[in-house]
Amino acid sequence: GQAGRRVDETSPMVDSRLPDGSRINAIIPPLALDGALVSIRRFGLQPILAADLVAKNSIALEMMDFLSACVRARLNILISGGTGSGKTTLLNALSGFIPAEERVITIEDAAELRMQQPHVGRLETRPNNAEGVGEVTTRDLVRNALRMRPDRIVIGECRGPEALDMLQAMNTGHEGSLTTIHANDTREALSRLEIMVGMSGFELPIWVIRRQIASAIHIVVQVSRLLGGARRVVKISEVTGIEGDNFSMHDLFVFKQTGVDEKRRAQGSFQASGIRPNCLERLSVLGAGVPPEMFERRTLNLGLS
Repeated sequence: GQAGRRVDETSPMVDSRLPDGSRINAIIPPLALDGALVSIRRFGLQPILAADLVAKNSIALEMMDFLSACVRARLNILISGGTGSGKTTLLNALSGFIPAEERVITIEDAAELRMQQPHVGRLETRPNNAEGVGEVTTRDLVRNALRMRPDRIVIGECRGPEALDMLQAMNTGHEGSLTTIHANDTREALSRLEIMVGMSGFELPIWVIRRQIASAIHIVVQVSRLLGGARRVVKISEVTGIEGDNFSMHDLFVFKQTGVDEKRRAQGSFQASGIRPNCLERLSVLGAGVPPEMFERRTLNLGLS
């Protein structure tokens, strides 16, 4: 069909992208017992910007200001969350803070990112063809992207052995990179990354992997789909290094849920934890300074739906 992919008895499942950018997933008998099932994810005509997320109360303004400064100061940011929590939406919004003169390479399984910058190279993975050859993986594309002299690499989702190549890129001058990962908490996100590096085929000691992660990832943002369907940034954590065998992290901002309303929608508020991040000096040196009082312990807004 329009996606240029075949679905038949030999390959009864397909996940692809239509020419208008929509995602399509099809699965046919014998795997789908009651007949073919087709799921289409369509995206709005206008990409959702950072200001839209603040207006929707998905994130407090101060939290977005901090993340904007982190992007401009070239900190590496990992966005963590479950399926449908809004990881890609936030990734897209944060990419809007990348300066227009920078060369950005995006790498995705199915292109969803809609970057506004003029110098964007979009790469997409490719599965095996009907003969079982020709696959191009995210890892292949990360390695190739490093030869394209990018200022930044944006990976739609990190889910396998490409994690090692991504961390090495972040640690060797490709700072300001952004990616997402499936995890339920900011600390769990780093543990998941550890497991993915283990898939890379290199027998690295665990302390080496942890040190790579701690030096590569600066900020972890947790997004969540709450009761009632609202998507919220529920935590922003700074990775500060290694303590003993564990990652040391500061939670800078959290969404504290206080209950549900009569329609069973989650209620709560965004809170600043009172911890000043270690990266404050770096932000100001790189011209993206934020006022230290931004982090004073307080409620940022009501966070109501």
